[in-house]
Parts: sequence; structure tokens; C-alpha cells
Amino acid sequence: MKTYLVTGAAGFIGANYLKYMLAKYDDVRIVVLDALTYAGNLGTIASDIDEERCFFVKGDICDRDLADRLFGEYKFDYIVNFAAESHVDRSIENPQLFLMTNILGTQNLLDAARRAWVTGRDEHGYPVWRKGVRFHQVSTDEVYGSLGAEGFFTEETPLCPHSPYSASKTSADMFVMAYHDTYKMPVTITRCSNNYGPYHFPEKLIPLIIKNILEGKKLPVYGDGSNVRDWLYVEDHCKAIDMVVRKGVEGEVYNVGGHNEETNLEIVKLTIATVHRLMTEKPEYREVLKKKEKNANGEISIDWINNDLITFVKDRLGHDQRYAIDPTKITEALGWYPETKFEVGIVKTIEWYLTHQDWVQEVTSGDYQGYYDRMYGKG
Repeated sequence: MKTYLVTGAAGFIGANYLKYMLAKYDDVRIVVLDALTYAGNLGTIASDIDEERCFFVKGDICDRDLADRLFGEYKFDYIVNFAAESHVDRSIENPQLFLMTNILGTQNLLDAARRAWVTGRDEHGYPVWRKGVRFHQVSTDEVYGSLGAEGFFTEETPLCPHSPYSASKTSADMFVMAYHDTYKMPVTITRCSNNYGPYHFPEKLIPLIIKNILEGKKLPVYGDGSNVRDWLYVEDHCKAIDMVVRKGVEGEVYNVGGHNEETNLEIVKLTIATVHRLMTEKPEYREVLKKKEKNANGEISIDWINNDLITFVKDRLGHDQRYAIDPTKITEALGWYPETKFEVGIVKTIEWYLTHQDWVQEVTSGDYQGYYDRMYGKG
């Protein structure tokens, strides 16, 4: 049985990865390390924790003593590092926090792995690593900077971050590769495009738009909404990470993209139209609306769910114009491709949010912060 340390698995992508791995494999056990900050909700993964195959540890990836203790106790085969401060707006407000977690936290995990996994030295003085281990860093396409109207990011695209968030992720990636080059550590990196799907904290574009529609609020769009992102359904991303961790070549970077380029404005309009269509086809969905005006037929009206809800706000500082990933390398090397078309994924995502308003209410009200206390009886 292989043992994974998955950091940040109470967050959006990490939680989806945890659920995917436990469902796919019977021969893995996973230790979750998460500090449970605002974007980490233990309730999201509570049903997955069983003390046989999935263990939870509350803690900071910057904590050296904790990292060493976990490596000693569980003898990890793989590390998959999702733990990161990830919201660009928050990085603009507090850049130092992103340096602490994203750079120093990653470096602390690398050192803990080095202390635990090195079994000796070869004749050249290089560390000899325990066989079969792997440190995998989950990164982002934002490390490449911004594209013009044409072209795609490849693994050879120079790193050119523009925000404190992307600069911190770039630095973490470079530390991971430095440990490979200096110590011959077995590492891999994936860089993904914008993820969407279940359990996404409602400060990001798609879940925020859904939440605001249900609350009858205006839908904020930065600038003129022309910024382009490549959207990747989160389960497709989880499959890619699994392939790279198990079969990827040590020291390699793999780009993971969705082939779904859309402007932010198009995303907002499509989300509005999809919510309206679903509530037309399934009137029971209207019950989650906080704005319950009745129409002439006595039904909850949805006529107001239209593009008039859109409001344009001042653009984000240093807002990259376009991201788009070329995933040819991972497709040719490992056989991965994005299976979920955006038209399908967005419906699945919206329906999930419509039927999981208890989860949304918990994370937006702050109640999730007390889940750990209620579950374990301590802070």
C-alpha cells in the first residue's frame, strides 16, 4: 500500500483530488495536512476521513517539527503539494503571506522529504534516494505571465509572473526544480489552467457568480470582461495529477489545460443563461433563490435572471490579459486529455451548487471555521 501526504486537501482542488484517489484506488492511504484557513473546509472531506485509509492532521506546511514527525510516522511514498495561498486579489493586499506559505512552506516540505528519503551518498557525493518516492508540486499557468491574442503556454515558455501570487508560485516551482538539480530529488510539477467544479470557494469567478445570482446581487466583472482564461474541469485535473505522480518522468514539468478558452464576460453570461435554463426546466431549483418574487402564474419569478445583473468594476492591478495552455506533452507522454467539455462541465458545476447550498452557506458564513473544533474538540 502506497502512502501519500496530500497538503491543502481541505481546499478546492485538493479535496477533489482526495475524493478521486480514494474512489479509484483500494491500495492507497492518504494523510491530509491542512491549516484550515478561510479556503480550507474540513466539512468538505469529513466523510472521507476514516482513520484506516485517510487521516487528517491540522497544521502548517511551514512547521518543520510537524513535517518531520509526519514523515517519521507515516513513511510517505508520495507528496502532492496543493497547499498555497491562491487568490490574486488577496496577494495584492498582503503579499508577504504568500511568500510565507507558497515559498517557505514548499521549501520546508522539500527539506523534510530530503531528511526522510535520502538513504546515503553515491560515489560522486550525490544523495541516494529511497526507491519509488516522488515530490509533486501543483502549480499554475499564471507563472508564465500573459499571452497576446494568439499562441499558447508550453513547458518551454519563460516564466514571467506579474502578481505577488504568481511570483510566489514561480519561486516555489524553481525551488522544487533546484532540489532536483542539486540533490537529485525525484520531483514533478504540473501547471494547470483555471479549474472549476464542486467545492470551489465562492470568491472565485464561477462560484461567486452563481452565489450572487441566487442572492439577487449584481455580478461584478473586472474591466470590460475581455480577459481570457482556459477552463479545466477539476476532475480532469485530478486525473492528470494522478498520471504524472505515478508515471511522469522525474524532473519534468507537465502543462494541464482544458482547451476551453473563454472571456470572463462570456463565462458570466453563460452562467446566467445556464442558471435561468435549469430553473426553467426544473422549477424546484428556484427554491434556493433568496429573491422570491412571484410571477402572474404564482411561480417564483426568474425573469430578472438576465445580463442586466452584470456590473463592470475597476480592473484588477496587473491583470493578465490571456492564459491558454498547450497540453500536448502530457497527452503524448501519458495519454491524458481533458475529457469534460465546458458546456457539460458548467452544467454539472451549477447543478452541484444548486443542490449543495448547505455547503455554500457554511463556508460563506464562517461556520466552517468551527468544524474542526466540533469534530475534534480542540482548536
